[in-house]
Amino acid sequence: MDTKGNEPPAIDQTHVIEDLVRQQGEALQALFTPFMPTVQSTPPDPADLQHWAMSAAKLQKMWLDFGAEQAGRMEPLLTRLGNPALWTNWANEWFKQLPLARPEAQAKLWEDSVALWSAVMTQYAGAMTPLPGDEVPELPRRDRRFADPKWREQPVFALIHQTYLLLSERLNAMAQDIAGLPPERAEQVRFVTRVITEALSPANFPLTNPLVIERTLETRGENLVRGAEHLLADLRNGQLSHTRHDAFVVGENIAATPGKVVHETPLYQLIQYTPTTAEVIATPLVIFPPWINRFYILDLNPKNSFIRWAVAQGLSVFVVSWKSADASMADLTWDDYVLAQVDAIDVVRTRLAVPAVHTIGYCVAGTTLAATLALLARRGQADKVATATFFTAQVDFELAGDLKNFIDDAQLRMLENIAQDGTLDGRYMAATFNLLRSSDLVWNYVVNNYLLGDDYPAFDLLYWNGDTTNLPFRWLHTYLTELYRDNRLVVPDSLVVDGTPIDLHRIATPCYIQAGRQDHIAPAQSVWKLTRHLAGSWKFVLAGSGHIAGVVNPPQSGKYQYWLNPGDPATLDAFIAGAHETKGSWWPDWIAWIRAHGDAHVPAKGRRVPGGRGDKVIEDAPGRYVKQH
Repeated sequence: MDTKGNEPPAIDQTHVIEDLVRQQGEALQALFTPFMPTVQSTPPDPADLQHWAMSAAKLQKMWLDFGAEQAGRMEPLLTRLGNPALWTNWANEWFKQLPLARPEAQAKLWEDSVALWSAVMTQYAGAMTPLPGDEVPELPRRDRRFADPKWREQPVFALIHQTYLLLSERLNAMAQDIAGLPPERAEQVRFVTRVITEALSPANFPLTNPLVIERTLETRGENLVRGAEHLLADLRNGQLSHTRHDAFVVGENIAATPGKVVHETPLYQLIQYTPTTAEVIATPLVIFPPWINRFYILDLNPKNSFIRWAVAQGLSVFVVSWKSADASMADLTWDDYVLAQVDAIDVVRTRLAVPAVHTIGYCVAGTTLAATLALLARRGQADKVATATFFTAQVDFELAGDLKNFIDDAQLRMLENIAQDGTLDGRYMAATFNLLRSSDLVWNYVVNNYLLGDDYPAFDLLYWNGDTTNLPFRWLHTYLTELYRDNRLVVPDSLVVDGTPIDLHRIATPCYIQAGRQDHIAPAQSVWKLTRHLAGSWKFVLAGSGHIAGVVNPPQSGKYQYWLNPGDPATLDAFIAGAHETKGSWWPDWIAWIRAHGDAHVPAKGRRVPGGRGDKVIEDAPGRYVKQH
């Protein structure tokens, strides 16, 4: 309003917006025009300009809407993450550890770079236009991220990715050879170097990735619009997506093995599955999945469901479904999870009137199962468990792998800052696990879904991977410090559960121990160490693949292999040296081992069939807890 109180003259915003859209479209086209395979000799088609302009307008509107929507929300999160200056100082200290900061290392790197550039350019013999596919040269360095021939068709992209591979190779080699640091700090430097070099790959940026440039030119920027939609959806959810979230419904086409919830506490639900055989093995099976994930990793779909397969083998199968932590669970400790396992064992024993149960503990629940067995042994109740099977579980954390890089004091303080109501949002743990394989679980999806604009696949395993659970922070802090950092579980009587000292050497229960040869979460050499802390008999199987696929490998898939060694090797290397390889799944070997510890059968009736006449149950499987966030 002017000083005379008159309204200012109206502005025709239509022409302003049209001009802005046109300018953005021309700018977006100009950005990618230099990368076109041939130089345009004719003026651009007005329809093309309009298409580019609409793509630019869509991008701008999405970001403006998102900025307005998120106003005021990010600052509290950044405050909880800590002072940015602290992280800058930490990064500077990390860089100083690398020999690259030394002049002689820089001189050598420059010399090698010049030699590489000369070798690459010689391959192209001065060519400045793309080469035909059958004439694309082989280059000194290879990497599957740059396997597409388009990375080699033009000299500029060949130089870009070859230079990156040289730098990445040298940086990681320097990190491997670093000296003068404590082992834990040196390993952290190596891990951070790998994560950073993977993040800086030219494949991850639109102007240095020829596949993205080609897609952008073909679609006139529509791929960037779709990619921005994916990115903004993930930012709203606070989590990187790996699959279509609308493709699966828990209890319908995933976690759908028939059964009933037969017991419930504030911490877990106990699911009993409906038998599919006329008779069942007398000793039932109780499965303890990790509470940092949903239990249905073992019940994804009928073809790869371990639970459904175990039921078909004649086992009475029970599974614990842990509740995702909320404020009411803030004071829970490791004791509560150990005692919950004892409770589940007792409930099943009473329900079916049996003296003992078979047990399985997966990952962290396997760690807890070891403590449960030690607790029962110390209390003279070891006979409640007939056998114990460990899926990729660690008790000795000396060689626990890359996860140990996340438990220094600074990172523990960061976790404490971002925990709310005494719980840690499971999305932070999911991001941590993704970083362990960032090339496959982060940047691969950034390129495909954010830059190329591809649609997400419908993949049940990836859906499960994104279905996170919250954790009681008090328990998590204890787990990371007392087990991962201080390795106290293997020190006799160092830890106490419910007033009872824990000594793993008291465990005489027969144990079946499975490890994954490519496991990056629970490395095979770390899982092997469980064999060094048992008083009873044990059988060790080394499965092909990693933390998930090494476990979820049904016989009908015909995938991978496993190794057994009938001798008494003292080390994992000795085990592998004398091991016999068998193609396919290790599940049949496991069920044969279970039957060798008691193959008596009983009719599948009465309470062996949950929800039958006179049997009061709570609800259908998979229950409420698995659906709560």
